[in-house]
Amino acid sequence: MLEDNLGRRFYYLRLSVTDVCNFRCNYCLPEGYSAADSTPFLTGSEAVRVVRAFASLGTQKVRLTGGEPSLRADLPGIIAGAKDTPGIRRVAVTSNGYKLPKVIDSWRAAGLDQLNISIDSLDRAEFAQITGHDCLPKVLDGIDRALELGVTTKVNAVLLSEGAERRLRDFLHWLRDTPVTLRFIELMRTGDNRDFFASNHLRGATIEQQLVRDGWQPLSRPLDAGPAREYAHPDYRGRIGLITPYSEDFCESCNRLRVSAQGRLHLCLFAEQGLDLREEIRGGDIGRLAEKIRALVMGKAPSHYLQQGQVGATRNLAMLGG
Repeated sequence: MLEDNLGRRFYYLRLSVTDVCNFRCNYCLPEGYSAADSTPFLTGSEAVRVVRAFASLGTQKVRLTGGEPSLRADLPGIIAGAKDTPGIRRVAVTSNGYKLPKVIDSWRAAGLDQLNISIDSLDRAEFAQITGHDCLPKVLDGIDRALELGVTTKVNAVLLSEGAERRLRDFLHWLRDTPVTLRFIELMRTGDNRDFFASNHLRGATIEQQLVRDGWQPLSRPLDAGPAREYAHPDYRGRIGLITPYSEDFCESCNRLRVSAQGRLHLCLFAEQGLDLREEIRGGDIGRLAEKIRALVMGKAPSHYLQQGQVGATRNLAMLGG
């Protein structure tokens, strides 16, 4: 079992397949994507090799992230390779949904179990303002198709202070009849968004307290679940989750590790650097790669230092998929 020196066990791999993104979200890439690393991305077979090494160490869930994963034409092959790996119980993809109606059938056929789509507002004009793309109806159509195909679907929404109450009302109305889990994510400080963070950060505890007052009940957390605390309500088909990285105990239950599209292991989203695995990945020896991962994980720090304003090497969330 993959375990660090604090006894935390890692059942969940977040594997970035590209840091390229076609959106210009105001909290992440307001000026659009600009390559900052000339290192080639992992090939499809190399990405699957990473999954197999982690699976040999007890990892049960893999999430393919970006950037925007749908920009890789070989993504269905990576999904299939991950799904066929012994020990992997669930394969997920996080996407902005721009291409979803065109690609979701092929992803499902390849073995996709779970889908996370980013929607920060259900108001079409505001969605376009945040992302730089007027495509909300297309994204929602893609979600409808994913649900038709039986894909477990979650929606990620970054909490932004201005207009938060209005957006919450819109989302609650939508969740009455839509069987998705909506996850509110606290805006996180990165290297590129200092001023935006200062003027837009909203603590998730504010939303959580309101939900509890309105009768939402907490749900148990599966072993390979992400960091969200999820709630359900008998009057709603959908659920709500909250990801609050600024809470004091956030890192105590960490069960996930990250590998960048360039083949670097990140022990934390906000680590000072990625740890290079490319030699072992390209060498093809799964056992050797697994042993290097095991050794490096012992150096994982007890916590991030977001509360102190330290964001490590994370310039923006597209680097590793958040």
